[in-house]
Amino acid sequence: MMRRVLLHVVSPVIVLLIWEILARTGVLDVRFFPPPSAIFGHLWEATGQPELWGDLRKSLSRVLVGYSLGTALGIAIGTAMGLSRAVRSAIYPLVAVTFPIPKIALLPLILLIFGIGEASKIVIVAIGAFFLVLLSTLHGVTSIAKIYHDVAKVYRIRTTEFITRIVLPGALPSIFSGLKLAIGYSLVVMVAAEFTGADAGVGYRIWQSWETFSIKSMYANLFIIALLGISCTYALELLERMLVPWACRE
Repeated sequence: MMRRVLLHVVSPVIVLLIWEILARTGVLDVRFFPPPSAIFGHLWEATGQPELWGDLRKSLSRVLVGYSLGTALGIAIGTAMGLSRAVRSAIYPLVAVTFPIPKIALLPLILLIFGIGEASKIVIVAIGAFFLVLLSTLHGVTSIAKIYHDVAKVYRIRTTEFITRIVLPGALPSIFSGLKLAIGYSLVVMVAAEFTGADAGVGYRIWQSWETFSIKSMYANLFIIALLGISCTYALELLERMLVPWACRE
């Protein structure tokens, strides 16, 4: 476990060291690629400003609410599709048609329907998370061996008990794969949504930094997004190890 953690830490540190050396030696243009030490210095100074924490709070609330709504709906519909051939036949064509559409391309339509307030940001994040979790859940449910269905019929196990004690536990490894993919995609969609029609948030701050050529601020906020992504992913991995220990590998 300790070796795994060290490997996860060492590779980003090596990349940052190479970046630092190239910037300090003039190989990289520091106007566009300032050294990481300068970026982290700027980020450290920003921690004393209320704007940073306000932006972080706004972005986190949008992601968590949208992600929770999207994943809950994805698990529910994915489970229903996996258990019922009729439901799968009715819904899967709609999923196949709408899934390839870039979710951020729906933002103008979402803004027309929900306005430029918080609702539009939450909805676009929920849509982004929904499809990935639905498809992962569908795969997990349909992968459960047929013998479990036959045993449930023989012993007349109630549908709710069959779902909660057999279907969902059996599909959890696939569901968690979808959850981990969805959290990263939710952050991507959230940042893109905050580029337009927002007055606060990490994505808004990145766009504002680009407009004012505040390169250090732009990179600092990009690092914040990266830290959010890796923190959420590790939190989900920890939860997966607690709930699905038999499917986790070192």
